[in-house]
Amino acid sequence: MTPPRPPAKKSPPRPAPRQGGGPGFGSAFGAGRGPAKPASRGAQAKGPGGSGAAGRKPAPLPPPEPLAEHEIDALQALLDSLPPSHDALDVMSLDGYLAGVLLQPELVPEPRWLAHITDVDGKPAPSGFDTARLQQLVRRRHAELALAIAERDWFDPWVYELEDEAEPSEVVMPWVAGFATAVDLFPALMDRFEPQLTEPLALLYRHLDPEDLEDADELLAEIETIEPPESLDEAVEDLVRATLLIADVSLPQDKPAGKPAARPGARPGAPRRPGPPRR
Repeated sequence: MTPPRPPAKKSPPRPAPRQGGGPGFGSAFGAGRGPAKPASRGAQAKGPGGSGAAGRKPAPLPPPEPLAEHEIDALQALLDSLPPSHDALDVMSLDGYLAGVLLQPELVPEPRWLAHITDVDGKPAPSGFDTARLQQLVRRRHAELALAIAERDWFDPWVYELEDEAEPSEVVMPWVAGFATAVDLFPALMDRFEPQLTEPLALLYRHLDPEDLEDADELLAEIETIEPPESLDEAVEDLVRATLLIADVSLPQDKPAGKPAARPGARPGAPRRPGPPRR
């Protein structure tokens, strides 16, 4: 299977994330594997004459701060400032790329996945480019997605409407192309779990051109059984649903005994402001 490259970066979208939290997917998809948490201070075994706190649970880390609209704009502007010689991701494909990185069964070292943001082939950013600022913003989004995936909770994919009333698949395609880029660059997920991923991958890859899915007859057959999304909200919901279904395969954790999973109702949609037409 040969995934497509993400679209050209020169199309800065206007962000329109949903406001507030949504119903979690924890009961439907099981508990997630969260990021490592440092041991709380004083959580040491009690010794002679001491008063340690053995067994105390570590204090939870504060949730990452989501990027504000102007910060997403700044991130896109940084990517747009790269020269034509660099095949950079845009913020939509970057978001799908980060999801694909986070779903790997083994942790991808940060330098490896950061290297492909400013150029898909890993070409270093040119001298004078503000790499530190870009990486600061990207790390925050990475942490936000990591927490949502770990807790099997809703997250807002960076998907933006086009002014020409494009079909849902056309709108979400850059996100899926970014995801496919990560899966192609870091093949452990597919090498280890491909037979178990047919259903969730079909939810994602149905938005791609079938010609890009070479030697994927089983996946194409599964895609044929899925109705096209009737709305952009449905297509976006399926991005989240597929991501968390894949996490259940590649990042499993035991579900609480005696508590069968119950699928929650669909998350209601939210309006999105239109962005500029794709070039």
